[in-house]
Amino acid sequence: MSSLQIEIDPAEAGFDPERLQRVDRHFARYVDDGRLPGWLLLIARGGRIAHLSTCGHRDIAAGAPVEHDSLFRIYSMTKPITSVAAMMLWEEGAFELTDPVSDFIPSFADVRVYTGGPARAPQTRPAAEPVRIWHLLTHTSGLTYGFHRLHPTDEIYRIRGYEFGSPADLDLQGVCDEYASMPLLFEPGTSWNYSVSTDVLGRVVEVASGMGLDEFFRTRIFEPLGMTDTGFAVPPEKLDRLAALYTADEHGKAAVPRSSAVPKTPPKALSGGGGLVSSAHDYHRFTSMLLGRGQLDGVRLLGDRTVRYMSRNHLPGGVHLDQIAHGAFSEVTNAGKGFGLGFAVVEDPVAARQIATPGELSWGGLASTAFWVDPAEELTAVFLTQLVPSGTHPIRSQLHQMIYQALV
Repeated sequence: MSSLQIEIDPAEAGFDPERLQRVDRHFARYVDDGRLPGWLLLIARGGRIAHLSTCGHRDIAAGAPVEHDSLFRIYSMTKPITSVAAMMLWEEGAFELTDPVSDFIPSFADVRVYTGGPARAPQTRPAAEPVRIWHLLTHTSGLTYGFHRLHPTDEIYRIRGYEFGSPADLDLQGVCDEYASMPLLFEPGTSWNYSVSTDVLGRVVEVASGMGLDEFFRTRIFEPLGMTDTGFAVPPEKLDRLAALYTADEHGKAAVPRSSAVPKTPPKALSGGGGLVSSAHDYHRFTSMLLGRGQLDGVRLLGDRTVRYMSRNHLPGGVHLDQIAHGAFSEVTNAGKGFGLGFAVVEDPVAARQIATPGELSWGGLASTAFWVDPAEELTAVFLTQLVPSGTHPIRSQLHQMIYQALV
């Protein structure tokens, strides 16, 4: 276990200390009135922690407070880690971004695109364009999520047992074969839909590296960065640090415990799209590596130019998410934002209606967690809590405006 502590005086880091306290006071109200069980906030400038605060409980029933070493299900904040893993292999020549996914997962050679009809009797046609690796990295593959509930293809996933997670008896290869057998929402590369793309990318990492995804993460990313508490399982000796998971009731209160057992050993199908548990210390190490353009404390995972390339908008035609995305998938506005290789990228802060810097990277998780990396301001922020679903409250947008108003 690694400890967290303030590493630079907030004023020295460019923050007004009084204005920083506004952030804590604002989100303390979320705990006081029951909207959140508890939370942890870490803000760093130039890689050094300038603000670290906690509030509320990691387990309400047990009366256990959120602590600096508490563990959280980070869900889709797993995706940038999987994307980094893939790009590490890309740097080694394991594949090109334009390579068909079927080169690594043969079942993807015969994908079909939905053209009409109900979920139990869909009409389809063969895809004209293969699903390529860059489609997985950018969520332009045509794959979907069962929990979206927006389209018959989403319902097909639910019918097959893919709403939140996958059947327990299948390994990742089996899960990806199932995904390949279900119709795509659209022709690959023509639109954007938040999806299981990054889970499929995790399988590409396994095949290209000859290692399980957990082993690749551990040996190539976690151990080099000192991320000692991140993994697909929580060992028995760490279970008391794991925060409980909550769902909001009809009044928006985090009053309903949600069953989400975290395994003590890794599951058969390792979800590169949402399977990791982590800590503030560990995710801060990861965001600091991104801020360092691929390196941290003398350890380099990616080349500088690779990170800069990942941080550009890769959406078709250079459009923004609000112009191309199928449905809403977050409480955060998507105007002014593109999508890079693994995360959202701010291009136009005015269109986004928030203070931000072009080139800022961000994403979040199903349980209302969030992070962003602002290279121009050398700013990183990590917010951890456990309320499903994200979007119940405007946490991310408010967090953003309140941190930037403190930066003077």
